[in-house]
Amino acid sequence: MNRIPDIAFMKGHWTRWVALGFGTGLVPFAPGTAGSLLGFLLFWSIAWTPVWMQWVLLAGCFALGVWVAHCTAPALGGDDPGAIVWDETVGFALVLMIAPHTIAGFLLAFLLFRIFDIWKPFPVSWADRHVHGGIGIMLDDLLAAGYAMLVLWHARGFFHG
Repeated sequence: MNRIPDIAFMKGHWTRWVALGFGTGLVPFAPGTAGSLLGFLLFWSIAWTPVWMQWVLLAGCFALGVWVAHCTAPALGGDDPGAIVWDETVGFALVLMIAPHTIAGFLLAFLLFRIFDIWKPFPVSWADRHVHGGIGIMLDDLLAAGYAMLVLWHARGFFHG
């Protein structure tokens, strides 16, 4: 049975705070979208560092996500509970790494990431069904981010030409 978390669920458990995107995963409608929006804050919190350091920090956030998802999912009673949104947060922050720093660029990045995260084209769907635990929770969003980044990379001429 899946548990619907609340603030009390997170109390005293730092791993749950991170996994639930510091509370964004408690949003009753579209918690994944709320968690994705938190990716803006994550990205802007590291944007002042050199690009290579941003990649390292996001890789660390991904690894942290594997751990906190692994610790939190069993308490929620599911393989990939919707309240765990750190995967969306990190995935979208990755997409922002290559998005044009314009309103249109950020909006396109957000829309593309959400579309690929919801639609789950292969291999995103395969990872979602076959890879379990913390790595599975994080992996499908990493792959969705990869698709969004690929489209953004190909659309760069629209923004720069």
